[in-house]
Amino acid sequence: MTHLRGCLLVLWTYLLMAIMGILCAPFAAFGPRRWTLGIMQTYVRLEFLGARLICGMRPEIRGPIPQGEVIVAAKHQSFLDIMMLTLALDRPRFVMKRSLVWAPVLGFYARRMGCVAVDRGAGGKALRDMVATAAADAEPGQLVIFPQGTRVAPGVVAPWKSGVAGLQEALALPVVPVATNAGHFWPRSGVARRPGAPVVEFLDPIPPGLPRAELMAELKARIEPASDALLAEARGEG
Repeated sequence: MTHLRGCLLVLWTYLLMAIMGILCAPFAAFGPRRWTLGIMQTYVRLEFLGARLICGMRPEIRGPIPQGEVIVAAKHQSFLDIMMLTLALDRPRFVMKRSLVWAPVLGFYARRMGCVAVDRGAGGKALRDMVATAAADAEPGQLVIFPQGTRVAPGVVAPWKSGVAGLQEALALPVVPVATNAGHFWPRSGVARRPGAPVVEFLDPIPPGLPRAELMAELKARIEPASDALLAEARGEG
Protein backbone atom coordinates (compact mmCIF):
# COMPACT_ATOMS: atom_id res chain seq x y z
CA MET A 1 0.00 0.00 0.00
CA THR A 2 2.90 2.37 0.76
CA HIS A 3 4.26 1.89 -2.75
CA LEU A 4 0.84 2.18 -4.41
CA ARG A 5 0.11 5.45 -2.61
CA GLY A 6 3.62 6.58 -3.43
CA CYS A 7 3.05 5.93 -7.13
CA LEU A 8 -0.14 7.99 -7.01
CA LEU A 9 1.69 10.84 -5.27
CA VAL A 10 4.53 10.71 -7.80
CA LEU A 11 1.96 10.98 -10.57
CA TRP A 12 0.33 13.94 -8.79
CA THR A 13 3.74 15.58 -8.26
CA TYR A 14 4.81 15.55 -11.90
CA LEU A 15 1.38 16.17 -13.41
CA LEU A 16 0.93 19.22 -11.17
CA MET A 17 4.46 20.39 -11.97
CA ALA A 18 3.87 20.11 -15.72
CA ILE A 19 0.47 21.85 -15.69
CA MET A 20 1.49 24.71 -13.39
CA GLY A 21 4.91 25.00 -14.99
CA ILE A 22 3.40 25.60 -18.42
CA LEU A 23 0.42 27.74 -17.42
CA CYS A 24 2.39 30.01 -15.07
CA ALA A 25 5.53 30.35 -17.19
CA PRO A 26 4.60 33.77 -18.69
CA PHE A 27 4.09 35.24 -15.20
CA ALA A 28 7.44 33.90 -14.04
CA ALA A 29 9.22 34.97 -17.22
CA PHE A 30 8.04 38.58 -17.28
CA GLY A 31 7.02 39.32 -13.70
CA PRO A 32 9.09 40.22 -10.63
CA ARG A 33 10.80 37.54 -8.55
CA ARG A 34 8.01 37.56 -5.96
CA TRP A 35 5.60 36.27 -8.63
CA THR A 36 7.83 33.26 -9.27
CA LEU A 37 8.06 32.59 -5.55
CA GLY A 38 4.28 32.85 -5.27
CA ILE A 39 3.89 30.29 -8.04
CA MET A 40 6.35 27.94 -6.37
CA GLN A 41 4.68 28.28 -2.98
CA THR A 42 1.26 27.64 -4.53
CA TYR A 43 2.69 24.51 -6.16
CA VAL A 44 4.03 23.32 -2.79
CA ARG A 45 0.68 23.93 -1.05
CA LEU A 46 -1.11 21.86 -3.70
CA GLU A 47 1.59 19.20 -3.52
CA PHE A 48 1.15 18.96 0.25
CA LEU A 49 -2.62 18.74 -0.17
CA GLY A 50 -2.06 15.74 -2.41
CA ALA A 51 0.48 14.27 0.03
CA ARG A 52 -2.03 14.55 2.87
CA LEU A 53 -4.99 13.10 0.95
CA ILE A 54 -3.08 10.33 -0.82
CA CYS A 55 -0.43 9.33 1.74
CA GLY A 56 -1.49 10.82 5.07
CA MET A 57 1.63 13.01 5.15
CA ARG A 58 1.45 16.18 7.26
CA PRO A 59 4.57 18.35 6.87
CA GLU A 60 5.47 20.39 9.94
CA ILE A 61 7.74 23.41 10.47
CA ARG A 62 9.33 23.93 13.88
CA GLY A 63 11.49 26.61 15.44
CA PRO A 64 11.77 30.34 14.76
CA ILE A 65 11.53 30.94 11.03
CA PRO A 66 14.35 33.32 9.98
CA GLN A 67 13.46 36.66 8.46
CA GLY A 68 15.56 39.10 6.46
CA GLU A 69 19.03 38.37 5.16
CA VAL A 70 20.51 35.16 6.55
CA ILE A 71 22.26 32.04 5.35
CA VAL A 72 20.25 28.89 5.96
CA ALA A 73 22.43 25.77 6.31
CA ALA A 74 20.08 22.81 5.99
CA LYS A 75 20.26 19.05 6.25
CA HIS A 76 19.13 17.72 2.87
CA GLN A 77 17.47 14.32 2.58
CA SER A 78 14.92 14.58 -0.24
CA PHE A 79 12.90 16.81 -2.52
CA LEU A 80 10.45 17.15 0.35
CA ASP A 81 12.72 19.28 2.54
CA ILE A 82 13.33 21.66 -0.38
CA MET A 83 9.58 22.13 -0.76
CA MET A 84 9.12 22.67 2.97
CA LEU A 85 11.84 25.36 3.03
CA THR A 86 10.34 27.03 -0.05
CA LEU A 87 7.01 27.34 1.72
CA ALA A 88 8.38 28.31 5.14
CA LEU A 89 10.76 31.10 4.09
CA ASP A 90 9.51 34.42 2.75
CA ARG A 91 12.31 35.02 0.19
CA PRO A 92 14.34 31.81 -0.29
CA ARG A 93 16.90 31.17 -2.98
CA PHE A 94 18.88 27.97 -3.09
CA VAL A 95 22.46 27.06 -3.87
CA MET A 96 22.06 24.25 -6.42
CA LYS A 97 24.24 22.17 -8.70
CA ARG A 98 24.62 23.69 -12.15
CA SER A 99 23.18 20.71 -14.03
CA LEU A 100 19.77 21.36 -12.46
CA VAL A 101 19.58 24.70 -14.26
CA TRP A 102 18.66 22.74 -17.40
CA ALA A 103 16.12 20.47 -15.73
CA PRO A 104 12.66 20.80 -17.32
CA VAL A 105 10.37 23.24 -15.51
CA LEU A 106 12.34 23.26 -12.24
CA GLY A 107 15.45 24.77 -13.80
CA PHE A 108 13.52 27.65 -15.34
CA TYR A 109 11.73 28.51 -12.09
CA ALA A 110 14.93 28.14 -10.06
CA ARG A 111 16.65 30.70 -12.28
CA ARG A 112 13.71 33.07 -11.96
CA MET A 113 13.82 32.71 -8.14
CA GLY A 114 17.46 33.83 -8.14
CA CYS A 115 18.95 30.47 -7.18
CA VAL A 116 22.74 30.22 -7.28
CA ALA A 117 24.10 27.53 -9.61
CA VAL A 118 27.41 25.88 -8.66
CA ASP A 119 29.72 23.71 -10.74
CA ARG A 120 30.72 21.03 -8.24
CA GLY A 121 33.69 19.96 -10.33
CA ALA A 122 35.29 23.40 -10.42
CA GLY A 123 36.97 23.19 -7.00
CA GLY A 124 37.94 26.53 -5.46
CA LYS A 125 36.56 28.42 -8.46
CA ALA A 126 33.09 27.08 -7.66
CA LEU A 127 33.26 28.64 -4.20
CA ARG A 128 34.47 31.96 -5.55
CA ASP A 129 31.75 32.02 -8.21
CA MET A 130 29.09 31.09 -5.65
CA VAL A 131 30.16 33.89 -3.31
CA ALA A 132 30.33 36.43 -6.13
CA THR A 133 26.87 35.51 -7.45
CA ALA A 134 25.30 35.61 -4.00
CA ALA A 135 26.92 38.95 -3.14
CA ALA A 136 25.80 40.53 -6.41
CA ASP A 137 22.11 39.82 -5.83
CA ALA A 138 20.44 43.07 -4.84
CA GLU A 139 17.27 41.49 -3.44
CA PRO A 140 17.40 40.59 0.27
CA GLY A 141 16.34 37.17 1.44
CA GLN A 142 17.42 33.81 2.77
CA LEU A 143 20.21 32.02 0.93
CA VAL A 144 19.76 28.27 1.46
CA ILE A 145 22.77 25.98 1.19
CA PHE A 146 23.10 22.28 1.89
CA PRO A 147 26.50 21.86 3.58
CA GLN A 148 26.78 18.19 2.62
CA GLY A 149 26.29 19.14 -1.03
CA THR A 150 23.72 16.47 -1.85
CA ARG A 151 20.85 14.43 -0.46
CA VAL A 152 21.94 12.17 2.37
CA ALA A 153 19.62 9.42 3.61
CA PRO A 154 18.56 9.57 7.28
CA GLY A 155 21.14 8.08 9.62
CA VAL A 156 23.86 7.93 6.94
CA VAL A 157 27.21 9.59 7.70
CA ALA A 158 28.51 11.86 4.91
CA PRO A 159 31.20 14.56 4.77
CA TRP A 160 30.45 18.22 5.30
CA LYS A 161 31.74 20.85 2.87
CA SER A 162 32.98 24.31 3.79
CA GLY A 163 31.06 26.34 1.20
CA VAL A 164 28.73 27.70 3.88
CA ALA A 165 31.75 29.02 5.82
CA GLY A 166 33.01 30.78 2.70
CA LEU A 167 29.62 32.39 2.25
CA GLN A 168 29.52 33.60 5.83
CA GLU A 169 33.03 35.06 5.59
CA ALA A 170 32.09 36.97 2.44
CA LEU A 171 28.58 38.08 3.38
CA ALA A 172 28.95 38.49 7.17
CA LEU A 173 25.47 37.09 7.78
CA PRO A 174 24.11 34.84 10.54
CA VAL A 175 23.88 31.14 9.70
CA VAL A 176 20.66 29.37 10.67
CA PRO A 177 21.08 25.57 11.03
CA VAL A 178 18.19 23.37 9.93
CA ALA A 179 17.51 19.75 10.90
CA THR A 180 15.04 17.40 9.23
CA ASN A 181 13.70 13.87 9.05
CA ALA A 182 12.07 14.35 5.62
CA GLY A 183 13.97 11.48 4.03
CA HIS A 184 12.21 8.97 6.29
CA PHE A 185 8.86 9.88 4.73
CA TRP A 186 10.01 10.79 1.21
CA PRO A 187 13.24 8.88 0.37
CA ARG A 188 15.83 10.28 -2.01
CA SER A 189 15.03 7.48 -4.49
CA GLY A 190 12.14 5.14 -5.17
CA VAL A 191 8.40 5.78 -4.94
CA ALA A 192 7.66 4.71 -1.36
CA ARG A 193 5.99 7.48 0.64
CA ARG A 194 5.18 7.06 4.33
CA PRO A 195 2.33 8.63 6.32
CA GLY A 196 3.14 10.84 9.29
CA ALA A 197 4.64 14.22 10.09
CA PRO A 198 7.90 15.05 8.31
CA VAL A 199 9.61 17.92 10.13
CA VAL A 200 11.92 20.76 9.15
CA GLU A 201 13.27 22.39 12.30
CA PHE A 202 15.01 25.77 12.40
CA LEU A 203 17.63 25.93 15.14
CA ASP A 204 19.21 28.93 16.87
CA PRO A 205 21.29 31.12 14.52
CA ILE A 206 25.07 31.25 14.62
CA PRO A 207 26.35 34.84 14.43
CA PRO A 208 29.09 35.77 11.96
CA GLY A 209 32.69 35.90 13.03
CA LEU A 210 33.54 32.30 13.87
CA PRO A 211 36.65 30.83 12.21
CA ARG A 212 35.81 28.45 9.38
CA ALA A 213 36.66 25.23 11.25
CA GLU A 214 34.67 26.30 14.31
CA LEU A 215 31.63 27.20 12.26
CA MET A 216 31.63 23.84 10.48
CA ALA A 217 32.07 21.98 13.76
CA GLU A 218 29.24 23.94 15.36
CA LEU A 219 26.89 23.32 12.44
CA LYS A 220 27.55 19.59 12.50
CA ALA A 221 27.21 19.45 16.29
CA ARG A 222 23.78 21.12 16.10
CA ILE A 223 22.25 19.65 12.96
CA GLU A 224 23.23 15.98 13.21
CA PRO A 225 21.88 15.28 16.73
CA ALA A 226 18.72 17.28 16.02
CA SER A 227 18.14 15.34 12.79
CA ASP A 228 18.78 12.04 14.58
CA ALA A 229 16.23 13.00 17.24
CA LEU A 230 13.65 13.82 14.55
CA LEU A 231 14.38 10.48 12.87
CA ALA A 232 13.81 8.63 16.15
CA GLU A 233 10.54 10.54 16.54
CA ALA A 234 9.46 9.58 13.01
CA ARG A 235 10.27 5.92 13.56
CA GLY A 236 8.30 6.05 16.78
CA GLU A 237 5.26 7.17 14.78
CA GLY A 238 5.50 4.18 12.52
